[in-house]
Amino acid sequence: MCKTMPLARRVLGDLHQTTLMMRSSYAEALSEDNSTLDDLRGVVATLEDTVRIARRVLGSPHPLTVQIEGQLQDSGAALRTRDTPPPNQGV
Repeated sequence: MCKTMPLARRVLGDLHQTTLMMRSSYAEALSEDNSTLDDLRGVVATLEDTVRIARRVLGSPHPLTVQIEGQLQDSGAALRTRDTPPPNQGV
């Protein structure tokens, strides 16, 4: 995916539906349970950009746009959970 996504972006362009689907799939793969905090930050940034493009090109009600929005919500929640320090356990 790391090699084909830049090729798709160059050949098809950032606005093509296939490119948007590839970016979404790539973000989903990076957000698996073993992802680092930096991976999650990258996922959220990628999905924010991808959903902005999908809304503009495909429209908000399009199934791919809705799917990417859901991924963004889930990834954002995962990032907030992992990025928030645990509460102090006062002694």
